[in-house]
Amino acid sequence: VSAANGRIIGMGAVDGRRVAIEAQDNTELGGSGDLYAHHKVAQLVRMANERGYPIVRLMDGIGGARLPEQMGSRGMVHDKNIGGGMPDDMFQVTRQTPRVTAILGECFGEPSWNASQSDFVVMVKGGAMGAAGPRIIREAIGENITPQELAGWEIHAKYTGQIGAFAEDEAEAFRIIKKFLSFMPSHNGEEAPFLDSGDPPLRKLEKVDKIITDQLNRGYDMHRFIKMLVDNGDYLSIKDYWGRGVTTCLGRIGGMAVGIIANNPLYNAGAPDVAATEKEVHFLCLCDSFNIPIVWLADVPGMFPGTDSEKLKLPTKITTLLQAIGLVTVPKVGVLLRKAYGIGWRCMGISQDDMYAAWPIASISFVDPATGIELVYGRKMANTPDRAGEKARLLKEWSVDSAPWGAAATKPLEVIDPADTRKWIYEALIILRGNRKNFIGKHQLATWPGGF
Repeated sequence: VSAANGRIIGMGAVDGRRVAIEAQDNTELGGSGDLYAHHKVAQLVRMANERGYPIVRLMDGIGGARLPEQMGSRGMVHDKNIGGGMPDDMFQVTRQTPRVTAILGECFGEPSWNASQSDFVVMVKGGAMGAAGPRIIREAIGENITPQELAGWEIHAKYTGQIGAFAEDEAEAFRIIKKFLSFMPSHNGEEAPFLDSGDPPLRKLEKVDKIITDQLNRGYDMHRFIKMLVDNGDYLSIKDYWGRGVTTCLGRIGGMAVGIIANNPLYNAGAPDVAATEKEVHFLCLCDSFNIPIVWLADVPGMFPGTDSEKLKLPTKITTLLQAIGLVTVPKVGVLLRKAYGIGWRCMGISQDDMYAAWPIASISFVDPATGIELVYGRKMANTPDRAGEKARLLKEWSVDSAPWGAAATKPLEVIDPADTRKWIYEALIILRGNRKNFIGKHQLATWPGGF
């Protein structure tokens, strides 16, 4: 362990696996560091990447650069450094080993750069994380604001999506980090850890209809179904407060680590908004970089439209998501639970998966049949004496056409009993494993940005 210049670095073990650790020492000038502190950390990161050790950063400091030591031109250009003494290769990152950052206090400047390039970030409620702190903001633009108003946990939960999970205290934050690492390989050249949980992989899902009904417009909480699906109901939800129309989480099926991407009809009827597309891309980068198969659970009424979505570049966000999906090289399986309309079908991976299935109640169409009927026949039905009856007749006809059987006749789409969903996913993953006996991907998303 090396402790000096506001940085403590060293090697340790989490559940028997070696990890590299960096911690800000808040007792030494607020955790700030000089040029040598940053070089020390950079050496640790390079060694971890070369030798295949996950990197855990514990951030609890008011900033990164130490003033006045790093003021002036000499410090800014010293020995291949960028502003604040950070090495100029700091942001040239390929996802080689999992990177985790914990925000344990009020952190501004360098901790936010570390967090933004991490694969997973956990924040203790009451902490803060931002590019610049309240004092700098007050001096620079005259805005008086508290750390919580500026960059507290609720800001990140509701607006930024930069935090993967939130904890009540440091002890819970450390437990969450250990749980995240339990799903991760130590580096991108090995498969994620297998854990025999004792939960039978071919277990039937009892009373699925108590959670998900065949009434396509009725909402439910997808977390309840995921808990039923995964081994022993145990999983780690990531960015759960942000982009809530889509749920992303890590779990296991038959002992195998999987990354689950699922619509959550409890929010936006399950329609992905702009935040959800960014959330899904970040999760795809994580899973593809670290050899974790992806499981889509689709119940998507389409993308979430509107003025706000267009202002936030929804078409570009959708295109970026589809490009990312196309580059994924780990096994991909998908199950269509109820509905898949419009481009939402593709944004949930269906038809782009290696193997995909649908429940018998599933509905597949360009738009919801009820909406489509209004668009096509709305004016004509306006002059129909029995408008309600005519609409009901057309809806029945269109609903039959939207059933999954037609798709199954033209595509390798398997229609399955909902109770067999866990069994089907497990067997699909075993088939996709093939004779290679591992899930090592090509890591084509390893250099993609975590946000866009």
